[in-house]
This record gives sequence, structure tokens and C-alpha cells, in this order.
Amino acid sequence: MKKLALFATALCCLTPVAFGASQVQIFHETKHDVSQPLRDMVKQVPADKSAPRENDVRRFYNTTQMPMSAADRAVKADVNGSRPLVGTTIGLNMDGQSADGVAPPDTNGSVGLTQYVQGVNTEYNVYDKTTGAKTLGPLAFNAIWSGFGGQCQSQNSGDIIVLYDKAASRWFFAQNTFATPYTICVAVSTSDDATGTYNRYSWSITPSTAFPDYPKWGVWTDAYYQSWNDFNNGQTATNSHVCAVDRTNILAGNAATVQCFNTSSSTYFSLLPADLDGATAPPAGEAETFVDYSNTTHLNFWKFHVDFATPANSTFTGPTSVVINGFTKICTVSRSCVPQPTGGEKLDGLGDRLLYRASYRNFGTYESMLVGLAVKPVANTTATAAVRWFEVRNLGSTPTIFQQATYQDAGSKNYWLPSLAQDKQGNIAMGFSVSNSATDPSLWYTGRLVTDPVNTMEAANILVTGTGVQKNTSNRWGDYSSMSVDPSNDCTFWYTSEYIKTTGSFNWATRIGSFKFPGCN
Repeated sequence: MKKLALFATALCCLTPVAFGASQVQIFHETKHDVSQPLRDMVKQVPADKSAPRENDVRRFYNTTQMPMSAADRAVKADVNGSRPLVGTTIGLNMDGQSADGVAPPDTNGSVGLTQYVQGVNTEYNVYDKTTGAKTLGPLAFNAIWSGFGGQCQSQNSGDIIVLYDKAASRWFFAQNTFATPYTICVAVSTSDDATGTYNRYSWSITPSTAFPDYPKWGVWTDAYYQSWNDFNNGQTATNSHVCAVDRTNILAGNAATVQCFNTSSSTYFSLLPADLDGATAPPAGEAETFVDYSNTTHLNFWKFHVDFATPANSTFTGPTSVVINGFTKICTVSRSCVPQPTGGEKLDGLGDRLLYRASYRNFGTYESMLVGLAVKPVANTTATAAVRWFEVRNLGSTPTIFQQATYQDAGSKNYWLPSLAQDKQGNIAMGFSVSNSATDPSLWYTGRLVTDPVNTMEAANILVTGTGVQKNTSNRWGDYSSMSVDPSNDCTFWYTSEYIKTTGSFNWATRIGSFKFPGCN
């Protein structure tokens, strides 16, 4: 990803479009309340033992409509093993939630002052981050809305997101319901204890009849920001939605509204909202950034300025299209193309979108955001999948690509499903899935010190080695993983994703691992 000299991309001069206040949608809550302590309100529940089912993720476009032949124009591939082994100190390294009857696991998690919370499609667990002991769970995700009523209590649709609001020291849980009336459900803890009480909210997004698929969230100073993909009748792609939820009033337990825009086009897909890491807030008044890619040669950026007092002043502007080193997509004939050993099905490469999170950090002298996705390797390898990552700077005005690279194996191992973050010193960590015809699906991580040559990562370390293959699970993998940073020292990375421990159908496992770079304390 890095070069020996700073690399700044040219800009493709698309004129940003203001979607305009006339198109803002305002949703008033259907209900809010304060829960009883979660540890008292719900009892622990076993994994779902119903018939296995696929939790589908809809493609926003036919992959054949996208450019497929763009050669990767990176200066060079960043080949794993070309530099020393990533030097980190390992902390906890343990199994998380195992298969619960739904695939894929949608693995994500976040770390707080004393706890780690991991979510998988329909369940979550709370862990003591020092000992790794499970203190609550597994719980059905909608159990947090027990006694609340409505769709938030009755539906447990999956696609859950767990974040830690570092500026407020609060836990943030969210889920869209996938049964009508489609509903946004948000619960924010009233303290830094994930097992305590929550301010709970619901917003019905009617009269929309579009299925709100693949929701993603980010914490910003003025709002909790969300994106989702709209599918009419659950099948036909229409556009993407972006929404701002009134963070100030939610933290105070007051009535709160949601303001939304849409991209008015199915060209743009799976926008990621910036999610704030670190103790330094964004510059005062800076709007939230959203990012996606709609072709293999550009990243697209939007700005969402929200005004909850005067919604007519809210704007969603973009895209600003920024040139990147082109790449070739993976899984272009079928979404499933990543190989496993004999007996295993091909796995979903999820190469049609940027992958969770868009991790943002303000270093004072500059702002930085990290994103990544799976791409076709550059050359000199027989692998199907590699990881492309980007560090974006200058987010307050016209974004620029500070560094980028395709990180790949020199042989035949496939790397995909990345998630990235950086610590307070600017050291970057990236976790990802690994497999090939001789390697059971496993989890590795790599990283770079802020002093390393730009556009490079160090040699990868193994978080956990798989010991089985996935069979008859509709080829699903992911749909995302999560790298987060410990707010208590702003140094320790926590990564969670799925791997295969035992061969079988709908039989995934997950791993939770922590580590930090030397010199960051």
C-alpha cells in the first residue's frame, strides 16, 4: 500500500451534487424508553436450533455491468513475506460465538473500557476484556428490546452492528428490521457497562417499501450515521439511503429524530460512513464522510451535514470521485470464487463493495481514513483473491489517496474480507481471511508502523488456523469482519471474524484476538 515517496492521486473532476433539503426525509420516533439493566431484563438463551437458513445479502448491480478488465496499476504488489514478520504483542486470542443456525455470521464487535462485545447475525456476547471470560450471552440480539414492543422486539433480522461510542463511553447497538413496517432500532447504553440500562429507540421508515439491506453505521460527533441499500420488493435495486440519528438527544434519553437522503441512483452501492476512533474529535463543524466505489478506478466521497434544529439546512453532497490505481474485480461470474481444500465449496469474495469499517482518526495535523476490499491479485501468483487497502487524507476538503497497495500472497493463498484500523501513533493493523486448496479457512493479520515505507505492510501473522472446510452453506462468507481499537490505551487492536474449525454445513466458528505494536503504550 505504501511507496518510498508520498503518492497523491489525481482527481476526476466530477461536480459534487447537492441532493438538497427538498429531498430530506424526516422520521419521528415511534417510541423511546429506558430499559431495565440488560443483565436482569433477559435470561441467557441458547443458539438458534431451528433449520439452518441463509441471511441473504443482495447485490446492488449485476457484476457484468462493471469494468472487469482494468489492470491493477499499483506501482507494485505488496507481497506478503517481502518484509519482516509484523512485530506485535499478542493479548487475548480466543473463540467467540459459534454457529447459530444462520449464515453468514456478519461478525463484528467493539471494545470498551472494560468489556468486549461481539455480535453475529442474530446474537451477541459480552466478554471481560482482561480475562476473556464471557459475562453475558449468548443473547438473541432483539432481547435488548424485550418489553419495548413493536418490530424491534418481535424481529431479529440479522445485519446487526455493535460499536463503542468512545467520546461518550457508551455502547451502541443497532438493527434494521426486515419485515414491514421496516424499522430502525437503536439502543445506546446509559453507562460504559454493556450489561446495564439502555436508551432504546425505534423509527418506522414507512412509507418506504424498499427492503433496507446491509446497514452500516458510524459514530460521529453530531450524529450516529447509517447507510443501507434499497431493494424494491426485496429484489430490484433502486438506490442507497444515508441517515443521521440524533446522537445528542439519544445520549440524553430525549425524543430523537432521523434525517435521511438517498443517492437517487443504483450506481452507488454500500456506502460506508466514517467511524470515529481516538480521543481527538473531527474539526469543529466538519460533516460526516461517506465512501464507496462504483467502478474499479475511483473511490466516491459524499458529505452529510445534518441540522436537527432546522432540517431545511441539512445537505448531502457528492460524489467527489477520486482516482485510484485500478484493479480487477474478483468473483465476476459468480459471487463465490474463493477456493477451499477438497470437499469445501467456493466462498463469497464480496468483491463488489468496500468492507466494514471506514475507520477515521484525527491526528491534529491531518485526518486519516482507512478502507479496504478484495480484488484480483496483480501478477506472479496463482491466487484468486488479494486485499486492496487505502489510506485517505484531506477529508475536510477534497479527499486524496495518501497510500494504497494490493497485499497478496506470492503463491496460491487467497486473502479477502479485510478490516483496518490505526492506533494513536498512526500504526495500521489489517485482519483478513485466508484459504486455498490446501489451507482451511483461517484468520491472519498484518500491519505497518507509521515509520515503515509507504504502500507496504509487514509479513502477516496467524491469528488462528482453520481445521475444517465449509460445505453446503450457500457459499456465504462474511459478510464483514471488524478491527477496533481499545479506547483505554488507544493502542490495542481487537479483531474478530469467522473461520472454520470443524467441517460441516452452517458450521462456522469465530475468533476474537487482540494485539498491539511495540512502543505504543
